[in-house]
Amino acid sequence: MAGLSPAELDQRATAIQLLILDIDGVMTDGRLYIGPDGTEFKAVSVRDGHGIKMLQREGITVAVISGRPSSAMEHRLADLGVQHVFLAVKDKLAVFDALLAELGLTASQAAFMGDDLPDLPVMQACGLGLTVADAAPEILATADWVSSKGGGRGAIREASEWLIRIQGGKLTAAQD
Repeated sequence: MAGLSPAELDQRATAIQLLILDIDGVMTDGRLYIGPDGTEFKAVSVRDGHGIKMLQREGITVAVISGRPSSAMEHRLADLGVQHVFLAVKDKLAVFDALLAELGLTASQAAFMGDDLPDLPVMQACGLGLTVADAAPEILATADWVSSKGGGRGAIREASEWLIRIQGGKLTAAQD
């Protein structure tokens, strides 16, 4: 983990207005289920989805930047009301910069939750780098905050609750 003091970590978390998520390895456990016709299936945590809804209720925008296409995840993200979804992205940092410009935010107001090397440039550029417990070693070493849970197993919910608490919000049920 990066060497922030608890006070520095809290200060950075207080400024967050945008949480950007990777899909494979963060929203999922990183495994792909491929049917005989090539159709991909992914398993996601309902608790993570509820965490996303809780953040939205608290006024934190949630976005997704992923290197892979996924029609299944497009449907799930639409169900969750995530409006900023970027799939099959080759340059995550360029999309990150464009999203900040579109939303009128600075990098210090954005957090990114990734798990592997393609996520590193955005994690280093944003105000707060988050990751899952089973992330690549380089990501674990770079992250400001690490979930106790693995990707696809409640890590987003844990991060959501942490951010909400730090920002003084209430952990109550959000409408799914």
